[in-house]
Amino acid sequence: MMSLSPLSRSAAVDRTRLEWQVFKTTPQYASFLNAVEVMKAANNPNKPNSWAYWVNVHVKYCPHTKPYFFAWHRGFLYCFEQQLRAVSGDNSLALPFWDYYSYPTIPSEFTDSATGNPLFVSGRVNTDVRGALTMAPFARTIANFQRGTQRSYEASFEAAPHNPVHDIIGGWMADMQSPTDPIFFLHHANVDRLLDAWARTPRARYPAPSSAYWQGSFTYAPGLTMAKSRTYEPSQLSYQYADTRLPTVLPPNAQLGKVIRVQAHAPRMQRRPPVAKFPRTPPRQIKANRRSLGGAANLALDHHSVSALISVSSPDATALQDTVGSSSASPVDSKTQAERKVNGRFKYANIVLDSAAVTALGKQGGYFYNVYVNLPSSGDIDASTESRFVGTVGPFEVSAATHHSDGTLVLPANDALLGLSAAELTQVVVSLVRIDGPTSPKGVAMVVGELRVELSADSD
Repeated sequence: MMSLSPLSRSAAVDRTRLEWQVFKTTPQYASFLNAVEVMKAANNPNKPNSWAYWVNVHVKYCPHTKPYFFAWHRGFLYCFEQQLRAVSGDNSLALPFWDYYSYPTIPSEFTDSATGNPLFVSGRVNTDVRGALTMAPFARTIANFQRGTQRSYEASFEAAPHNPVHDIIGGWMADMQSPTDPIFFLHHANVDRLLDAWARTPRARYPAPSSAYWQGSFTYAPGLTMAKSRTYEPSQLSYQYADTRLPTVLPPNAQLGKVIRVQAHAPRMQRRPPVAKFPRTPPRQIKANRRSLGGAANLALDHHSVSALISVSSPDATALQDTVGSSSASPVDSKTQAERKVNGRFKYANIVLDSAAVTALGKQGGYFYNVYVNLPSSGDIDASTESRFVGTVGPFEVSAATHHSDGTLVLPANDALLGLSAAELTQVVVSLVRIDGPTSPKGVAMVVGELRVELSADSD
C-alpha cells in the first residue's frame, strides 16, 4: 500500500483538467459546447459519437456500491473525453470539473434554458447542493482505500458526497441515466480529482501499482475495454488536475450548527427520530454466505425522519459483536473472501434495505436519507452521528440497486457498530434521517419491503 506523490508520476501528461469557472474563460469552452451539441444531435445510440451511447455505457456497466467505483469511472471519463476531442476537432480539450465545495451551485451556463443551450436539461429539482456535502471522507481516520476495509475512502466518499449530489439535483441525476445531464461529467471529474488529491496524502493506503487490485480489465461497451492498471492514477491516462487539494471546510451556508457528515440543511438533532411500529421479520438464512438477524417490514418513508427497532437474540448479538470486532483493516482480496466462505465465518455486518423502490412522488429526487444505527435516544445526538453513520439512501441509490440487485441496497455497518456491547446489540435501532434540498417532495417518497441486519462473508 502507498500514497501517491508527484514523484511517482512518470507517464507523459498532455492536458490539464480545469475547474469550470476557469475553463469557461478558455478557447476550449467553445469546443466543449460544440461537442456536446453535436453528440446530443447524433441519433444512433450504438455509435460512440452520440450522447446516448455514453448514457447506455453507464446504465449497463457501471459499478455502484461495489469495488472499483472510482477506477471504473476514471476510465469512463477518459473514454468520453477522447470522444469529445474527436467530435470537436480540438485535441487540447479536457473535461472540466465542478468544485462544489467552492461553488456549491450548478454553474449558470448549465441552468440557462435559452433555446439551443446544449448544457441545459429540464427536470432538475435543485441547483444548490450544499445539503449533499460532507467533510467525512477527508477525515484523518479515513486511511484505507478499498471497499470492504475499515474506514474505506471508496465506501465513505461514494456514500457521501457522491450519492447525495445525484439525489439533491434530481431529475436525470437521480437515475442511472444520470449522464443524460451534462453536469454528471463535471460532477464525476470532481469525484476523480478528489480521489487523486486523497491518494496523495501521507495517510492514504492506496493499492500499489504491483497490487493484484490492478489486474484485469474494465468493460465499457462491446469492443471497448481498458486495463485496470491504466486507471491507477491520472498520469497513466495522460492528464492531470489544476488543483489537487482536498477541501478543508464546507461552503459557509453548510456550516449550520455542528458540521457532521451530511447535514448542511439538516436541523441539529435534539433526539433520535421516533421508533415507528413496523411488522417484524424473523432471523433466517438469506444465502449460504448471508444470514439475517431480524428486521422490519413494509416501511413507507416520507418527509419525516423515522427509526426502526430490530430485536436481535442474545446469541446473534454476540455473533454480531464478534463479526464487527474481527473485521480487518487490511484490503480484502478475492482469495481471502473465498477462504472466509469456506471457513463459514462471517466478516461483515450490513444494514440491508430489500425491495426498495421510489414512488412517483419521490422519483424526481431533491432529498435523501442519512442512515444511522443506535443513536442515543436523547441527549447530544449530534455528537454520535459521525460514528454511527452507515450510509445514504435516495432515489439514485435505489435506481442503482434496481439495476444491479433487484432493489436491494447493502450498507456496510462494521464501522458504525464497532464498540457496542453484545447487550447493546440486542436492540439495533436503525434511524433514517430525511435531508432535503431547497426543493423536495412532501409525502411518501420511498418504500422498503424489508429493513434488516445481516451478517455476510462478502464485502459487497
